[in-house]
Amino acid sequence: MTYHISAFYHFRRSETRLQNLEAIKTDLEKKAEELNVKGLLVLGHEGINTTCSSSSKESLDAFKKWIIDYFQAANIAFKDSKADKPPFRRYKVKIREEIVTTGIPEMMPPEGKNQHLTPTEWNKVLKEESDYVMIDTRNWYEYNIGTFKGAINPNIEKFTDFPEFIENQGISKEKKMLVFCTGGIRCEKGILELQKQGYHNVFQLEGGILNYLAEYPNDQYNGECFVFDHRVSVDQNLAPSERYTLCPHCGQPADTTIECKRCDYHEKICVTCLNEPVKQDTCSKNCANQWVLHPGRKGARQLLPFELENMAATLGEKSPVKEIRVTRKKVTRINEKGEAETVILP
Repeated sequence: MTYHISAFYHFRRSETRLQNLEAIKTDLEKKAEELNVKGLLVLGHEGINTTCSSSSKESLDAFKKWIIDYFQAANIAFKDSKADKPPFRRYKVKIREEIVTTGIPEMMPPEGKNQHLTPTEWNKVLKEESDYVMIDTRNWYEYNIGTFKGAINPNIEKFTDFPEFIENQGISKEKKMLVFCTGGIRCEKGILELQKQGYHNVFQLEGGILNYLAEYPNDQYNGECFVFDHRVSVDQNLAPSERYTLCPHCGQPADTTIECKRCDYHEKICVTCLNEPVKQDTCSKNCANQWVLHPGRKGARQLLPFELENMAATLGEKSPVKEIRVTRKKVTRINEKGEAETVILP
């Protein structure tokens, strides 16, 4: 089955900031359920930031059109791709102070474009110029699995560390600077911080890496691009990664296969956890915990919620597993929507 995916964001100007967020959240969830759309949407007074998907292109297109009409935002740029597995298990709307966490909520992108370079213009600079500084504004683990040739790694844990990183670099205020991120939204605010610090010859990649790869695969970008869903990352052709999974211990991108000493399951873990006792020898938090409690004792691997969902969807009443016991008082069960949910036992 093919799943159609779209990533997009929309900033509201100060005079049209969103109000009644709970009501908007309800409308979004209702429309997503009606059209069978899954995904994660971050909602705030300043706008929306989302990646969503559907097994029906018509349904996803209808949802995108509804978004444009509902928010009166004809200028939304959609970054589309496909996958053969569902990137999301359900639809969630999270209300946040910022739709991308920057630590500078008072800064809002101006009307129109602010020093944007199209993928073609970006490519021209990288190939024909040399007197510039290019900075990857993403987190260290995103940089590690792919970035532009010659990009500087800020080696930050979160984007709120970016302003301090820039302050400590001592880059000339006259230097031409290029900044980029996954889909463009972090740079919309990041460039404001750079301009605040006195950098005015600074440019951002329009639509981010996803927009660039759609036009220039296997060109100036090396590796893959991390995305915040079950695909983990996409390759040069925006196809789901065949190399990376999410580390079961910490959630970072993982590509090193180990055999669990407790349950003999083969799993990929990240480089960091590969160097940590217990984690390096186990395939999950549950197996790691059991291995600490009972060293040397073998045991069955615990199913994950999405595996329980898939089993229930495929086998229905014939599924041999009806629930997953998480702890003595917590179990994960399939609800009436076919979704795995964790409940507290009486």
